[in-house]
Amino acid sequence: MLDRVEAIVIKTVDYGETNKIITLYTKERGKIGVMARGAKKPKSQLSAVSQPFIYGSYVIYKGSGLGTLNQGDPIKTFRKVREDLVNASYAMYMAELIDKLTEENKRYMWLFDWYYLCLVHMEEGADPEVLTRIFEMKMLDVAGISPQLEKCVCCGSHDDPQAFSIRYGGFICRRCIDKDTHAFPCSMQTVRLLRLFYDMNLHRLGNISLKAETKQELKQIIRAYYDEYSGVVLKSRRFLDQLDRMNLGPNIDT
Repeated sequence: MLDRVEAIVIKTVDYGETNKIITLYTKERGKIGVMARGAKKPKSQLSAVSQPFIYGSYVIYKGSGLGTLNQGDPIKTFRKVREDLVNASYAMYMAELIDKLTEENKRYMWLFDWYYLCLVHMEEGADPEVLTRIFEMKMLDVAGISPQLEKCVCCGSHDDPQAFSIRYGGFICRRCIDKDTHAFPCSMQTVRLLRLFYDMNLHRLGNISLKAETKQELKQIIRAYYDEYSGVVLKSRRFLDQLDRMNLGPNIDT
């Protein structure tokens, strides 16, 4: 049976001397894996559409096992993302999050649009680190591990949060802060940004420029939360850490 889907390539694995197994995140069916026969050959028609971050229209033959890619036509190549080391590294991290946190052939509402729009904004010059923090917050719902962001996770108070508790899974107020001595203190800007990123409509993303200290605060909280609750280990995250140590991360702070 032939099936046509629109999809973004989120993963590629060499298979044998000439083939690739590629993972597509599709609009219609969620995540699917397909065999791209001959895609490693430079003159193959499938070579160009089997690269990471390519958004295209794909024709797949679906049998009883792994599908086979019959044809692909690129819609948007995201060349500026793929050719920039920092952008490509953050885009690969997002792709790995999708791959690790989703099931095969299960469609997650809005996820295709989230990733596509992050790539679009990245190509237009948006800070890839900020886009990644937004994407991480939105993926928490996909993973089924959403934190409590609207009130104190311990007492239910709507007073201004003072810290974020990994142990209890959300913000805690001044009266409850002693219940978790390891909670991350939060500035009000970080509180607002965590809430904003979780609910943000990426179609309406404006110009978000953050100070280095704010980025670091967000990164520490979100990373610790993923480490505690997601159960995934991401190879791409280690590479991002290497970029940071070499000072090759995005240099757009104000």
